[in-house]
Amino acid sequence: MSAAPRPSHKPGLAALSRVEPFSSAEEAWFWTMAALTARRDGARIVAGKGLAPRPCEPDDVIKCLDRLYRQRRIELAHARIMRIWGERGVAPDPRHAQERGDHRLWREAMNRLEWPLRVKGIVVGAPALDVHEAEIISFPSAWP
Repeated sequence: MSAAPRPSHKPGLAALSRVEPFSSAEEAWFWTMAALTARRDGARIVAGKGLAPRPCEPDDVIKCLDRLYRQRRIELAHARIMRIWGERGVAPDPRHAQERGDHRLWREAMNRLEWPLRVKGIVVGAPALDVHEAEIISFPSAWP
């Protein structure tokens, strides 16, 4: 038996060059929830058959979330908010009073999910910063 590769065989690394990682944990989560919803509705999830080839399967993101839960880095309330808003396809809006609590849990969960996804190469690029949430507090002048 020959150890030479078949002429029709394409190395797996060539496919990795076309992979399009996510820019944030939020984007990865919305993609994951869309895929899981489609799977629940009967669609077959096949690697490499989407609009853009991704560096993971939906279950890889779920495994990262499960690991955070087992390490007690996120709570069941975080997972619940992630599921609800992930199914809706939008993040909670802090400008709406009814969504402020959900937004806080959402941001905590996304911030904690971002690092494991970056380590696995699922998310790349500069980390997302919530600049709009920063509050500027005037420093009281010590001098008159």
